[in-house]
Amino acid sequence: QVQLVESGGGLVQPGGSLRLSCTASGTIFSINAMGWYRQAPGKERELVASIISGSSPKYADSVKGRFTISRDDARNMVYLQMNSLKLEDTTVYYCNANIKRRSYLDASDYWGQGTQVTVSS
Repeated sequence: QVQLVESGGGLVQPGGSLRLSCTASGTIFSINAMGWYRQAPGKERELVASIISGSSPKYADSVKGRFTISRDDARNMVYLQMNSLKLEDTTVYYCNANIKRRSYLDASDYWGQGTQVTVSS
């Protein structure tokens, strides 16, 4: 079994900052890409940022210059530093990781339960 657990969501004023964290635990052989997605009510889940070790991170155009993704491979963690938050950033954020549980198994995508980010004055 593999679990992804997010933390760090909450309420913040426009222009403020939040840092999301996600920890992967369980039977893990290796982790490929890790990322953050968000999904507003009635809309499709969209990629916010993703990172593969040794490669440049990728960001949605809407968050470039404001959000920074990073990972700690020793701890199986991924972070999302969110600065200059806007009202439209309000939604649920989900952690995602592409994980191989065993060396002989194909990698699969795993998701966290989601953490709410609310930007409001």
